[in-house]
Order: sequence, then structure tokens, then C-alpha cells
Amino acid sequence: MENEVQERLLTSGTEQEGDLKGRVYEESKKIWRVALPGVISRVTSFGTVVVTQSFLGHISAVDLAGYALVQSLGVRFVNGVLIGMSSATETLCGQAFGAKQYHMMGIFLQRSWLVDLATLTILLPLFFLGTSIFKLLGEEKSIAESAGYISLWFIPFCYALVFSLTIQMYLQAQQKNLIIAYLSILQFVVHIPLSWAFVYLLEWGVAGAMAALNISAWLVVVGEFIYVFGGWCPDSWTGFSLAALKDIPPVVKLSISSGLMVCLELWYYAILVLIAGYMKNAEVAISAFSVCLNINTWEFMICLGILGAACVRVANELGRGDAKAVIFSIKVLLCTSVLIGILCWILCIVFGNKIGYLFSNDEEVAKTVSDLSLLLAFSILFNSIYPVFSGVAVGAGLQATVAIVNVVCFYLIGLPIGLVLGYSTHLQVKGLWIGMLCGVITETLALSFLMWRTNWDEEVLKASARLKRWYLKSPEEAAHQSDQA
Repeated sequence: MENEVQERLLTSGTEQEGDLKGRVYEESKKIWRVALPGVISRVTSFGTVVVTQSFLGHISAVDLAGYALVQSLGVRFVNGVLIGMSSATETLCGQAFGAKQYHMMGIFLQRSWLVDLATLTILLPLFFLGTSIFKLLGEEKSIAESAGYISLWFIPFCYALVFSLTIQMYLQAQQKNLIIAYLSILQFVVHIPLSWAFVYLLEWGVAGAMAALNISAWLVVVGEFIYVFGGWCPDSWTGFSLAALKDIPPVVKLSISSGLMVCLELWYYAILVLIAGYMKNAEVAISAFSVCLNINTWEFMICLGILGAACVRVANELGRGDAKAVIFSIKVLLCTSVLIGILCWILCIVFGNKIGYLFSNDEEVAKTVSDLSLLLAFSILFNSIYPVFSGVAVGAGLQATVAIVNVVCFYLIGLPIGLVLGYSTHLQVKGLWIGMLCGVITETLALSFLMWRTNWDEEVLKASARLKRWYLKSPEEAAHQSDQA
């Protein structure tokens, strides 16, 4: 296998057929085949979270602040862990698909379920002790109590995430994630009238809004199970196997480094929301900051679709052994994502003064959101760049390196600047956001340099060695070998 890889490396420098426009067009088709379903599924899935926030915001300002705390701190913390741990599935499945080791993809998926379910179960006390934790952190009593109640409703939601995230990564690695887009659209379409019926028609209030969120989340999971187990993935899913119990430690090691990479980024935003709760008029500060952060994250879901495509394209080409194709794909991915960022930046500049009223009737909250809209626009612009490099890192298995970059840029640069500007000046919440933006800009520059310095020929050899080390024979191969013996 290693000789094959080296042979590919020697031939990968040959000129590809067609002119530059043709090559860009072909690469763009490959990217959007993965990215478009990923964008649709992430935007609509996160849209259900934003819709729930909007319903709660019109119930009461306290419940809006409580939801903002749980969703921005607790759920973002746990979600970061799960996304990070699951990104090992992206790396392994993507490279296995590129190397045509299709049966290994189902085994990698089952291993990720075991690792993620165990991880989430360990984290459950965060939800059960929500009120106590938020009181301990110094939040107002009414907000802490509301947050503690809402956090219990997020437990089934997070268990749904374990399956929906990993199956999505498994399917997109083999370019079969169009079904995820359909399911996510169905989820969003069902969620809005369901929320309205539970909150206003049945008058269930907060419980109704959260029940609708859980039902819509599990709707996607049930659809994914039907698709995977129903025979639509015959090459990569051959049934449950005890082989999934093998090589768990190296998977956990890769998952932890993946988890750190994503968590250090998501926790950074969560910490800023927590800090906003200590500022003047905490209820307004938390609500406004969370609204802007959710809009920022909603646009970020588009970039995560591009991130997923970056991961798949890089992992597939590394698995095939084509370093030149990896570099070309990165260039096309970056240009695509930046164009999307510029479009969203323009929209945010134009409609920034009106965004706040979608989430709250409170004039102070809406005004604070309006004050943050310009900074929000530039955050959205830079959000379109660094996720591409994060996706490239996941595809190549470079998560540990990016985790270090995240620590330096977000925690040693962005967070201190935000604290100084937020508390030592009159900027308050705006100062926090400026600090966050500084962290994002530094992250973008650092990852750009890292990708430029990466030797992709070496990464091809590393990917080959990893797949060879973890390879297990398929039932057909084992039976054929037994017949020959």
C-alpha cells in the first residue's frame, strides 16, 4: 500500500486536464455536493434552536436570559465536546472512503457512538445541577432558576446530537448526506408549527417550547437510522460488529484532540456570555449578547457546511494519495467561503438595526443588539475564513495542532482584550465583542500560516500509515482468504 501511495505522489505533479476554469468548476461541483446538504442541514437544525429562543423571548425576558445561559454555556459546552469527539469520525471515514476501505466506515461509526455516548453520560451532572452551578457562578437567582429548569429539557436533545452528528459525518464522507438535508428541512418545517401549538394553543409555555425542540431533534435521528439500517449504505454498513470494540484507545486519543480543537473555540464564546452576566443590567446584557452570538453562529452554520466539505475533500484526496489535489481543493474552498462571508456581511450591515426585534419585544435588548450589529457584521466576515482551515485540519488529522492555536488566539489574546475593554472602559458588552473579534482575526492569520507551511506530501504518507494500522479485514476478504487456505 505504501508503494502505491509513493507512486501516486510521483505522478500527482503532472498537469491536470482542462483549463483553470474547468478545474475550478469540477472541484466546485465536488465541494457543493458535500457542502450544500451540510449547509442546509446545519442552518435548519440550528434554526430550530434560534426559533425556540424566539418563542421563549416572547414568553418572558427572564426565560430568554435563562435559555441564553443554558444554550450558550451548558449546551454549547457539551455540544462542543460532542462535535469535537465526533470529528474523529470525519477524519477516519473520509480517509477510509478515499482509500476504498468502505467496510471500515461502519466500524468507525459504531466506535464513535460508544465514545460519544460514554462522554455525554459523564457530563450529565452539568444539566442536573444547572441551577446550583449558575448560582455559584454569581448569576441572578431568577435567571439561574429558569436556566436550571430549561437545562433538564436539553438532556434528550443532547443525546439526539450524539447520533445525528456522527451519522451526518459518516454519510457526508461517502457523499450521501443529501438525505440529511431533507430530514433537516422536515425538522425545521415541523418545529415552527409544533412550537406555536405547544406554546400558544396548548399554553404549555417554556415546557412546550422545549418539548417541540426535542421532538424535532429526534425526528432527524429516526430518519437517519431508517436510511442507514434500511440498506441505503450497503458497502459501508454491514451491520453491528464486535470489531467496533477494538482499537478504542487510539480512537479516544484522536477524539480528545478533536474535541479540544472544537471545544476551545466554542467554550470561548460561552465564557464571554457568562462574563456578560456580570455587567450592568445583566438580563439585557446576556440576552443581547446571546442574540448576536446566535445570529453569528447561524451564519457560522453555513461555514460549517463548507468546513464539512473541506474535511471530506482533504480526507478523500489524502486517502487517495494526491497531495496536489488537496492544495487545489483548499484554494477553491477558501474562495467559495469568503464570497459567502462577504454576502452575509452586506446583509448584516443593511438590516443590523432591525435584527433585535425578531427575538425580543424589550426595547433595551433590541437597542443593544443594534449597537453590536457592526461588530457582528465583521465577525461574520471572518467566520467565513478560519472554518475552512479547521475543516482542512480535521481532514488531515491535525486537530492537536489547531487546539494549541485556539488556546493562544482565543484565551491569551481575545479574552484578555475583551475583559479589559468590557470592564475598564464604558464599552461594556461591545468591548467583549471587540475582544472576541480580535481572537477570531488572530486565529484566521495563524491558521493561514499553518496551512501554508504544511507539507501535504508528508500528510499523504501519514494518512496511509494510519489507515494501514487500523485496517480490519472485511467478512468477504476473511472468507476469501479462508477459502484459499
